[in-house]
Amino acid sequence: MEYEKITEFENLLKAFNKAKLGNRNKESVAKFENNLMESILYLQHLLKTGKYKMSGYYEFYVYEPKQRLVKSCHFKDKVVQQALCEEIVKPKISKILIKDNYASQPGKGTHFGLDRLSGFMRSYYFSRKNKLILKFKEGGKYPSKEALKWCTEGYVLKCDIRKFFYNIRHDVIKSMIARNFEDERVRKLIYHIIDSCPDPGIPIGNQLSQWLAVLYLNDMDHMIKSKLGIKYYGRYMDDFYLIHQDKSYLKYCLKVIKNYLKGVGLELNQKTQIFPLRHGIDFLGFHTYLTDSGKVIRKLRRNSKNKMKKKIRKYKKMLDKGLITEKEIKLSLKAWKAHASHGNCYNLIKNMEEYYKEVFKKGENKCLKD
Repeated sequence: MEYEKITEFENLLKAFNKAKLGNRNKESVAKFENNLMESILYLQHLLKTGKYKMSGYYEFYVYEPKQRLVKSCHFKDKVVQQALCEEIVKPKISKILIKDNYASQPGKGTHFGLDRLSGFMRSYYFSRKNKLILKFKEGGKYPSKEALKWCTEGYVLKCDIRKFFYNIRHDVIKSMIARNFEDERVRKLIYHIIDSCPDPGIPIGNQLSQWLAVLYLNDMDHMIKSKLGIKYYGRYMDDFYLIHQDKSYLKYCLKVIKNYLKGVGLELNQKTQIFPLRHGIDFLGFHTYLTDSGKVIRKLRRNSKNKMKKKIRKYKKMLDKGLITEKEIKLSLKAWKAHASHGNCYNLIKNMEEYYKEVFKKGENKCLKD
C-alpha cells in the first residue's frame, strides 16, 4: 500500500534532511534534530496509528510581488508533508499533468516555461510562413518583407486568476484527490491537511499546497488543449496564455474558461485580456515578443530592473551598518544576473554593473566581477 511509504523510517529521515534545508537556524529544527531518532520514531508512531494531527500555523505577510498572507506550518508537519509529497503526491500527480503546466515540477519551472513560449512563437511564425510561401510559389514569386508581416498576425488570450490560493474550494480539490489516489489512508491524510485551513483556501507556504494548486486546474488544462484545440498554451499556477490566429475564437475560449472556473469557485481578474500577438507576452518575469523576421526576443520586465536597483541601494546601507556581508551581496547579484541572462539582456546586465559601481563608490566591492 502507498501509505506505508510515508511511515518508513528511512523515508521520514530523508524527508527531515530535505525539510531542514534553509531552516537550520530555527529553534524548532534544532530541537527536532537534537532528539532525531526519538522525533522520527514518534512521528512514525503517530502516522501508523492514525493519530497524527497538524499543529497549526505561524502567519506572516510577504509583500513581493504583492501582499500575501503566508501560513507556515510547524517543523514536524513540514517533515510529514515532505515525505507525503516526495514519496506519493509528486509521482502520482506528475503523470496526469500536461507538459505545459510548469509549476513545482522537477525539470520544469520558469526557464522551461519561457523556452516553451519562445518555441511556440517560432512554431506559430514558421507554420504561417510555410503556408505563405506555398501560396506565393503558385504565382512563381517569393513573399516580400511586407507580406511576411502576416506571419506575426494573431492574438493572445492572457489570463490571471483572482486570489487563486485563497479561493480553492475544499470539496473540489478533495474530489480530485479521490479520483487520483486509491489508498484511503493517503486520502485521509491529505484531507486533514487541506482542512487545517478554512474553506475556501489552502495555505501559501505548505509544500502540499503547491501540488494541490498544480492539480486544481489540471482538468482545465486538458480541456483547453483537447476540447478547445489550442496548440500554443502554457500555465504557471494561476497565470496562463492561449495563442491563436482567430480573435473571435479566443473570445469563445474566454467564455468557456470563465464558465469552467465559476464551477470550481474561481474567477479571472482585471489583468485578463485579448491583444495582438505582435505586442508580445508578459510571462514569468519577461516580456517575450516576435519580430517580423521570426526572431523571438526576450526582455526582462522593467519592474525586475527597478527592484534590483532598489535592492542595491538597500544593500549599500546594510553593508555600512554591518547588517549584511559582501558575500551575501555577491550571491544576490549573481542570482539576478543568472536570471537576466535567460533573456536578451546583455546591455541591461552591463548597465546594472555600472549602477552597482556608482552606488558602492568606484566599485570598492568587486561583487559583480566573480
